[in-house]
Amino acid sequence: MAQETVFIVIMAAYLGLLILWGVFQGRKVKSSSDYAIAGRKLPGWVAALSERATGESSWALLGLPGAAYATGLVEIWTAIGCLSGIITAWVLLAWRLRRAAAEYNVNTFTQFISCKHGELANTIRLTGSITIVLVFFFYVAAQFLGGGKSLESMFGISPVTGMLITVAIIVPYTIYGGLQSVVYTDVIQAIIMIITLVLGPIFGIKYLMDNPDIYAANIGIALDKASEAGNYGYNSIFGGAKGFGAGIMIATGFSWFFGYLGGQPQLSMRFMAIRDDKQAKRARNIGVIWTVFAYVGALTLGWIGIAIFGPNGLSDAEQVMPEVIMRVFPAGIAALLITGAIAAMISTADSLLILSSTELSENLIAPLTKSKINPQKSLKLSRLITAGLALIATLIAYIVYRAGADNIFSLVGYVWAFIGCPYSVVILLTLFWKKYHGRAAVITIIGGMLFTVVWIATGMDTIITSRIITFFFSLLLAIIAGVAVPKAIAKQNQ
Repeated sequence: MAQETVFIVIMAAYLGLLILWGVFQGRKVKSSSDYAIAGRKLPGWVAALSERATGESSWALLGLPGAAYATGLVEIWTAIGCLSGIITAWVLLAWRLRRAAAEYNVNTFTQFISCKHGELANTIRLTGSITIVLVFFFYVAAQFLGGGKSLESMFGISPVTGMLITVAIIVPYTIYGGLQSVVYTDVIQAIIMIITLVLGPIFGIKYLMDNPDIYAANIGIALDKASEAGNYGYNSIFGGAKGFGAGIMIATGFSWFFGYLGGQPQLSMRFMAIRDDKQAKRARNIGVIWTVFAYVGALTLGWIGIAIFGPNGLSDAEQVMPEVIMRVFPAGIAALLITGAIAAMISTADSLLILSSTELSENLIAPLTKSKINPQKSLKLSRLITAGLALIATLIAYIVYRAGADNIFSLVGYVWAFIGCPYSVVILLTLFWKKYHGRAAVITIIGGMLFTVVWIATGMDTIITSRIITFFFSLLLAIIAGVAVPKAIAKQNQ
């Protein structure tokens, strides 16, 4: 009971201060541009930490450690794929997206694409915004569920109650301050997250050395024992597969690479919001270094979990991070570090809410009004839409939980394929292929998404993951459309 009290006090203090910090930053918001894209004035270090906290979310602290716990060494390929994608995005795309956002004076992700393809601007805005808003409901739901799982692990409360607490933390400052509040709260969360992912493995390995009576004395022995006990392939980077099967294993893990190539709007918006090229270079260096340490730590925490609990010792593999942290640290430190896990969920959920809100208000609602909305009314509208979207996402999270489809790794993976792959192709070709045009972009978006639905619904995703096949299908479709479909001539009013 004393330990639970310590957890409650520390978590309440941390999250309370986080909300106040977010509200304080929100006082700087004076326009819809501030709300949507922080006025495109972010310092590099802020943009980098915010982008990394948003990009990793429940994925790095629950999903990836859980996958490492459940499958062993084979998850190395997932880490390699993610690392490669993140580094490529920072080196190849970040500064280009920043320049383009400044050149076209855009506030949203789809506005950038529509401005680059002005001959079909309205259609692109409509198609892009609707698909992003609808799909991101499920992405936000995954983050809410992640928060619920962490609180369940800490306090034994129901995941639904934990989910509602997570929502209550996110909503106030997100509604009030938009991206301006979100990015600066992300900075705090990114720091706590990286501390967790660095200190957790260090103290976890020390715990293994000091407690010989647990499942295994080190990670290597744990993986070998788990493999011998029936969890075949735990100690193999190919998951025990050979030949073509090994190739499929590598491709499945590496497939996360393709979603990072500009196709995640919540990450691309951080690139677009950076102040200047000098800050973009600084952000790139911080973002890459942060990610290397984070991914090594996430995998190691999962493998330490095998050594402590055995391969079948946890009913939910995605609880391995909080369970390891609570085992190896004193209650006070554990509470602070696990709060970092909840912060990770927050850092993506709030970003997705802002992105969906601005896509809806700027690209769907504002164009329908006959007269221009003044800045105060536009800002108020954005806040009301954010609140409404948060409510809908909460209902979807509850439905997903009741349906038993609450595996964060799977939910994020489906969104990665459905949104990340088609939009990565669109962004890459928009930036690097002069012949790519508006009609081809629309065909790529719709065709790629429909293909993903069919691929998953027919069960083909269990053979070759949609995260890789959708990217190459979308790329082929984009090239064919770019060459064979004529460019629209008549420009629409933007």
